[in-house]
Amino acid sequence: MTTSPLPPAPAKERTFALSKELFRYKPGLFAFNLLMWGMVHASPALLTLAVSGVFRHLEEADALRTGGQPLNPAIAAAWVALGWFAFVRLSRFGIFYGAFRAWIELWYTLDALVRRNLLGYLLTARRSRRLPDTPAEAVSRFRDDVDDVAGYTEVWVDGAGFVAYSLIAITLMARVDPLITLLVCAPLLLMIAFVQRLSPTIRTYRRRMREATARVTDFIGETFGAVSAVKLAAQEDRMVGHLRALGETRRHAALRDVLLTELIRGVNTNMVNLAVGLVLLLGANKVRGGALDVADFVLFIGLLPRLTGSMGFFGDAIARHRRTGVSYDRMTRLLQDAPDTTIVAHHDVHLTADPPAPDPAPTHIPLQELRVQNLSATHPSGLGVHDISFTVRRGEFIVITGRIGSGKSTLLRALLGLIPTQSGHTYWNDQPIDDPATFLVPPRSAYTAQIPNLFSDTLQENITSGSPDTNLSRAVKLAVLEPDLDSLGSGLTTPVGARGVKLSGGQIQRAAVARMLARDADLLVFDDVSSALDARTEAQLWQGLASTDATCLVVSHRRAALLRADRILLLQNGTLTDHGTLPELLERNEEMRALWHDDAADGE
Repeated sequence: MTTSPLPPAPAKERTFALSKELFRYKPGLFAFNLLMWGMVHASPALLTLAVSGVFRHLEEADALRTGGQPLNPAIAAAWVALGWFAFVRLSRFGIFYGAFRAWIELWYTLDALVRRNLLGYLLTARRSRRLPDTPAEAVSRFRDDVDDVAGYTEVWVDGAGFVAYSLIAITLMARVDPLITLLVCAPLLLMIAFVQRLSPTIRTYRRRMREATARVTDFIGETFGAVSAVKLAAQEDRMVGHLRALGETRRHAALRDVLLTELIRGVNTNMVNLAVGLVLLLGANKVRGGALDVADFVLFIGLLPRLTGSMGFFGDAIARHRRTGVSYDRMTRLLQDAPDTTIVAHHDVHLTADPPAPDPAPTHIPLQELRVQNLSATHPSGLGVHDISFTVRRGEFIVITGRIGSGKSTLLRALLGLIPTQSGHTYWNDQPIDDPATFLVPPRSAYTAQIPNLFSDTLQENITSGSPDTNLSRAVKLAVLEPDLDSLGSGLTTPVGARGVKLSGGQIQRAAVARMLARDADLLVFDDVSSALDARTEAQLWQGLASTDATCLVVSHRRAALLRADRILLLQNGTLTDHGTLPELLERNEEMRALWHDDAADGE
């Protein structure tokens, strides 16, 4: 289920437009919350009215007693008012229980929907994309900004109840004394003007606080991943000092945000307290002068505390509206080119039932030929590849080689759709690939990066990725991991630690290769994954793959891969300068001979 796009909204109305679309996800549940919380917040007005009625009927009874008239009707009316008070009071407990249950369901449903939309778009959106900020910033958006957006629902749910209460209270009080009622309402108007004036500051402070928090989180994560490097460089004190500086920056940013929030609440509270003091003084004088009877004064005193609290809520709601706008802006930046309504798009979140079985995979057409034509791309670092064309046929072992910075990894990432391309086309069996990022995945293609990422789980879970449909033993054997299992203590059930910290560099690379081989993909793409392997292990890896019908595209400058290659693509400064077999290139290409001799020297 999807939503139709919303028309473009001005910046100041964007929060309303997106939140309205979010509330439409469960309109019945949202309306039920409005009704229930409206009754919860409005019922105190009925309670106060009942108490005022008790005093009014008691005053009537006292007047009748003084005049020597029968008291029964007045006493009966007082008991009716008291019974009404008890009924409303007891009913409010049941209403509150139902309202709270409904609110919890609404909160977690909308929270889950927004998180699902963020993660779903990042994982499944077409074309290549990179996170605009650090991973810690992304985590901050998933954690803090989603909570803000889901929590903003409370403003509307409670706001409806407070509006209902305020209308009832103001109507009742205005019928008694319009002047005193005006004094009660004045702080609300002043508060709206005050918060409106502070709106840019509210947004700025909230954004700075979130960014500072993300920088601290990011640094802590990077530090845990580089403990060994820090210890070897004896830079512990400098790392702690830098963390302290980041923490201090975050403290100042958070302090400004909190102080501004408390300033708004403090100003609002003082305005309300001032109005309350004036009301009490004027009301007491009117009671003494006989212009206001006890029942009406009780009505004022009973309605006043919650009415002033409602005004405080409205002032805080305006500030929360501004902060929610910041959260929407930050999530939009995370999704980059996504339509504006992606954050609040309607999809099933399956909170009460298991999700349905995934759609069957489309019919897989085995690879016969992969053809790349005039591919150009630029890496974020500035390096790139220009107008590159080549063909990979089924069963071939193609090696891409060249010096550092020649564009080898950029070429692979552009081919797989992991970075944007400026031009070029890729064909699978003469069929154009419209979106490589979603097409070149298992069972068509599998990829191992130059620096593989492992999860803090067992070796087996890292290889199978939680999927039972994998050939684990075959993958372990082809990746030359079998000799290492005994030394790991628990074999495949050995925890590898964060990012594979408990494994050697070569074991990390081979674990990543095993993960790739476990999926039986037609095209295997290796980005210099043998750099940490000794010559013997590397030779075993390539020889094992030779015994299969795998089609391999390998970035490497090492002799074992070059000797195994059916063809070699030689890159220089982002350009494909030559290609052919190893003997052909060694015979005619000076650059190839230099690379060959350089690798021999490194091996010595």
